[in-house]
Amino acid sequence: MSRRTAALPERPEPGATAAELSGVSYAVDGKSLLQDVSLDLWAGEVLALAGPNGAGKSTALALLSGDLTPDRGTVRVQGAAVDSWSTMDLARRRSVLPQQHAVTFPFTVAEVVRMGRTPWAGTPAEAGDDQAVARALAATDLTGFAGRRFTTLSGGEQARAALSRVLAQDTGVLLLDEPTAALDLRHTEQVLAIATTRAAAGDAVLVVLHDLGLAAAHADRVALLSAGRLAALGPPAQVLTEDRLSEVYRHPVEVFPHPRTGRPVVLPYRPSGAAPPAAHPPGMPHRAVGVHRPAQPGQPIQSHQPTQPYQPAQPHQPAQPHQPARPHQSAQPDPVHRPDRPVPPSESRQPAEES
Repeated sequence: MSRRTAALPERPEPGATAAELSGVSYAVDGKSLLQDVSLDLWAGEVLALAGPNGAGKSTALALLSGDLTPDRGTVRVQGAAVDSWSTMDLARRRSVLPQQHAVTFPFTVAEVVRMGRTPWAGTPAEAGDDQAVARALAATDLTGFAGRRFTTLSGGEQARAALSRVLAQDTGVLLLDEPTAALDLRHTEQVLAIATTRAAAGDAVLVVLHDLGLAAAHADRVALLSAGRLAALGPPAQVLTEDRLSEVYRHPVEVFPHPRTGRPVVLPYRPSGAAPPAAHPPGMPHRAVGVHRPAQPGQPIQSHQPTQPYQPAQPHQPAQPHQPARPHQSAQPDPVHRPDRPVPPSESRQPAEES
């Protein structure tokens, strides 16, 4: 077979299962990271994978991509076991954006993006390499950065260049691990608009997101993981409920419909007029801004007094006769009351529903 006659893969029909986990479990050094998770990704949808830190989101994505092998269960991509595909055949069917984008050599942005075209070498699609790279750069606002060295970019610019590589790969399944983590508001919306556009064209897009508001606004379905298990799977309004999220995240959450779109808006519960909780390790004392000396046992914390306004110098006065020094007095702290921070009321929550 000549280089130009290698067969091109067929993309799944809209609504068909493009990738799936079936009863998958995975552990490292005896610690279970995923337990009996079943999850399907459909062609033509954006599926958001959400959950707290350590819930198993990146592990699930790595299993779907074929980068990890499950201890139990099966993983399929486009109807076949993921380990039945050769490396090149798999790369023509799914593309992966990892969390880290390490590039140590001085490649230009265009060269990094062109790496996404490697799987298509020797196929008729190779003729479209230049156009695919140009489209990917334009989609992420990086056309003007094509000649820049990747290592000179900011973190957000590197993230967009890495996404451009995935877009240039042009597969029917896109697996994106926290693609918005380093991005500003505008580029965050831009990346998720790209995801929805690819889904509307028939591709299957899985995106790991920590921002539940973004998941609610852009995803067709949400898979919520908790402690390595699938807590819920379905449309955002069904999955992202106050009781379930408060239970999974172990923090009070409020959910209400967006006044214009009707999609869920998800926010942490904050009592009216209350200061945010202090970010410090449990058991450590709070430190007030401007504290100038530690309190003695049984005495309140002392605080600096507000800075006095600038006073102009007084005219020179003749020197006063020397006065003997007063006996030394030990400094006594001025009592300053520091009210306790209000604490959000505890709320009883129902356990998360199992999918």
